[in-house]
Amino acid sequence: MKKLLLATVALTAMAGMTAAQEVTLRVHHFLSADAPMQKGVLEPWEKMVEDQSGGRIDVQIFPSMQLGGKPPQLYDQARDGIVDVAWTLLGYTPGRFPVSEVFELPFMSGSASETTAALQEFQAKYLGDELKDVHPLLIHAPAAYKFHTKDKPIKTMEDLSGLKIRAPSRTMTDGLNALGATAVGMPVPEVPQALTTGVIDGAVIPWEVFGSLRIESVTRDHTEFGAENGGLSTSVMALVMNPAAYDGLPDDLKKVIDDTTGATLAKLAGEAFDAAEDEERAKAVAAGDEIVVIPEAELEPWKQATQPVTDAWVAAMDAAGHDGAAMLDDARAILAKAQGK
Repeated sequence: MKKLLLATVALTAMAGMTAAQEVTLRVHHFLSADAPMQKGVLEPWEKMVEDQSGGRIDVQIFPSMQLGGKPPQLYDQARDGIVDVAWTLLGYTPGRFPVSEVFELPFMSGSASETTAALQEFQAKYLGDELKDVHPLLIHAPAAYKFHTKDKPIKTMEDLSGLKIRAPSRTMTDGLNALGATAVGMPVPEVPQALTTGVIDGAVIPWEVFGSLRIESVTRDHTEFGAENGGLSTSVMALVMNPAAYDGLPDDLKKVIDDTTGATLAKLAGEAFDAAEDEERAKAVAAGDEIVVIPEAELEPWKQATQPVTDAWVAAMDAAGHDGAAMLDDARAILAKAQGK
């Protein structure tokens, strides 16, 4: 009788464990486990989902491409169900998400919180078709990108001549070439080795990734635009879910996903990325790095040099049947509103 009772208790416990974890969501991304995206966004989201689902959803995070593939393949991994959720940069597949590229144009950026807030409104208006193959959980951006160079500070546009600079996107590739640099496109995890081996002389990246990339001792010269911590461009980032994985959830668990993503997660991401941006910049200041801030009054030549990149985007939108100029004006107005201008 005692053995029967123990067996019954064990089976009941096992059944309870099964019920407690009805769904496992595997989340895949390209940065390290100590990157702000994981520490400041994905891990808090994991806790929110597991708490609000009563443990019925088990979120498992796989950093550094642990489930295989390359960063540009992450979006398709989520789309195709290879993983349940993936985080990536839309710009890693150039030309595939042309509408979203408006926020990757030169000087279309602000703080992470500002640009991410603007993206929420822009996504609702314009990005439905581009993201129709996945279930979007979060569209966001880091703080504006700056120049970070290894051997030479960038104080004027002429200083870029002959330098090989990492570009994060198609628009910034064109922008850097227009400014006189030689743009080298690559996912951000490749930047440390490329800097160390001389493949590139510098990179267009935010401060925020310095700690996770371990490049603070490699790049000691930094250039900001228009204001302290002002930047040249940004990238549109996306946390996306496999549609079948989302559709297969019971309604109450769909609600958990809905309640913890979108605007809720956007606010968290903006704050986390801005906090990391400020922290890494402060470390560079404390280390005695040179930080050049090009004043707003001196930015007009930079903007004129990169204007063809913006014009090309408008023309591409027109060719695709959109009103490119109107979309650009709307994006600028949305961003200005987020910036309180």
